[in-house]
Amino acid sequence: MQDKVHYIAITGIIKNATGKYLICKRSPNEKVFPSKWCVPGGKIQVKDFVNTPKDTNDHWFDIFEKTLKKEILEETAITIKNIGYVSNLALIRPNGYSTIIVSLHADHDQGDVTLDENELIDHAWVTLEEAKDYDLIENIWEQIEKVENKITSSA
Repeated sequence: MQDKVHYIAITGIIKNATGKYLICKRSPNEKVFPSKWCVPGGKIQVKDFVNTPKDTNDHWFDIFEKTLKKEILEETAITIKNIGYVSNLALIRPNGYSTIIVSLHADHDQGDVTLDENELIDHAWVTLEEAKDYDLIENIWEQIEKVENKITSSA
């Protein structure tokens, strides 16, 4: 295991206008958590920003948000808005690489879910309570709960 090399993944807890959250079922071919339910997202890749204009002489800003918008659009065909921070965590993948996962939340903006079935094979819009009935990746329910509590406390 390399000490200073990490994958960085961004996941999105997406809420629609009815207050339900988007969950998706991973393909059985996925290396990590095959056939489990999750929220959409993906790894940051250098190609996601290196060919875009820099925001300063040396830096690109808002990479988490830009990556989340791109991944949600690629995986589900929907657009999102009002992106905010939820939490972060780490895991060691089966190949030994460390992965830092940044969890964000957003509102559904436009479009109907159409999945990229190479990665995701099913989806559902669920309430926090309904999410308990799915075989979610460990911590996904708690992440949705955190967003629900954030929304409830700010209402």
